Order: sequence, then C-alpha cells, then structure tokens
Amino acid sequence: GNFRDVIAKIKKKNRERNLKLRYGTRSFPSAEEALRQKETVFEKNVKVSILVPLYNTPKNFLREMIDSVVNQTYQNWELCLADGSDKEHAYVGEICQDYIKKPGGDRIVYKKLLKNEGISGNTNACYKMATGEFIGLFDHDDILHPCALYEYVKVINEQDADYIYCDEITFKNGNINKMLTMHFKPDYAVDNLRANNYICHFSVFSRDLLEGTELFR
Repeated sequence: GNFRDVIAKIKKKNRERNLKLRYGTRSFPSAEEALRQKETVFEKNVKVSILVPLYNTPKNFLREMIDSVVNQTYQNWELCLADGSDKEHAYVGEICQDYIKKPGGDRIVYKKLLKNEGISGNTNACYKMATGEFIGLFDHDDILHPCALYEYVKVINEQDADYIYCDEITFKNGNINKMLTMHFKPDYAVDNLRANNYICHFSVFSRDLLEGTELFR
C-alpha cells in the first residue's frame, strides 16, 4: 500500500510539473492579460464559427460550454447551435434562447432541428448556419480555455495557418478539478496520425479547406 502511495505521489508531481512547464502556474489569464488580449487588433481579425451539435445536453454542461465561448478574450466569434433534442429535453432550446437575449447574444445562432441527425448530421446543420472565415468543431459537453481563440487567431496571423489543434484534457464526474487524461499533443506526426486520431478537439479549419466537400457522414 505504501509503495503504491509513493508511486501515485511521484506521478502527481510529474503531472503538476508538466502543467507548469507548459502553462505556467496560472490556469487563467490575469485581468490585465485578459484585457490586453481583448484589446489586441490583429491584421486578420477573422471570425471563428464554432459548431456545436446539441442533443439532450445536461443543463450544467450546456451552460458551461456556452459560458466558455462567451468568456473568450478574442471577441470575433460565432456560436452555431443545432439542436436535435427530444421533447423531454425542451429546456435545451430555452437555455440557448436565454443566452441569445443577453448582451452580446447576437453572436449565438440557434436552430431547432425537425429530427435528430446524430453528431454528423447536426454538425452539418451547424455548418450551414456559419458565416465565419474559420470553422471550429466543438462538443456539447466541452469547455474552452478563455485564451483559446486568441491563441488560434494569433497563429493564423503569424504563420498563415489554415488548420489548428491544441492540447486536450478530460475530466470525470463533471468536475474540472478531477483530471482524467492530459493529452499533450505533438506537432504534425504522420505516422502517429495514421495510427490514431490524436488531433480531435479543439480543431479549427479555414473555411476554404471545407468548401465544396460533403463534410460529415
């Protein structure tokens, strides 16, 4: 038992050290840094349309997902919500409409679908609603770091990037403090990618890459 405890403590310290090396000791930007990011004027001030297929989403997950987009330090975003929820989960649409009525809610686009088309079909419906030059794929139970869009648009400007992805963390029981997996992803690694889809979320594409394609099946 004691040996297992020692190993667990070593693993915990290693995880904490890796997080600090990558992100520093702050999980979120200071008020000063957040303001600096909000006031940054990029040469390419692109609009990022975030596509979220909704289906019977739990209330807390839905609110936390929308809040994480609303609280982005980069302001030129559009949140496209296609809702395939059943009648028993009508609250999904009601919550979305409540956000639309709030200040800044005009950046949220919501559509109630006639029937649920699954993740692929509902995402395709979101894409038809989108007007941004870049398209982001997001799940209805995801949470976005407040600086994510700022960092994405920064690299779009600095490197003329047309596809961007990031590290990803999963957590259990709806508690963001109980991290389950910290997925620190490599740069483009073709053999790795052929073996497994390590890119996943949060993926953002230039719309030019998607035009004329069938998108998701």
